[in-house]
Amino acid sequence: MIEKIATMAVTALLLASCMVVSGSYSSDGLAPIPGSITYNGQPRTKLTKSPIGSSFPHTFTDQTGREVEEIYIIQPDRTLLIAERHYRPFLAWSRR
Repeated sequence: MIEKIATMAVTALLLASCMVVSGSYSSDGLAPIPGSITYNGQPRTKLTKSPIGSSFPHTFTDQTGREVEEIYIIQPDRTLLIAERHYRPFLAWSRR
């Protein structure tokens, strides 16, 4: 009886883990920082020729002098979502 319950619990856990969609950006994304395309709100021009779900990078220097790269995804309503943000190292000799 206990083996049957344990087997059912493990099966339910495995089934639940299969339901998670990886790579899905259903959240609001990262908060914009000074230099982000969406820092002062969404851009006025809509990306009408770009396919929904496509992504593109944007590189800028933040207020502390660090180089930042953000990856944006175009949402169905043509707004931009910041999906990823990477900070590059300060010192040139520490870059690989």
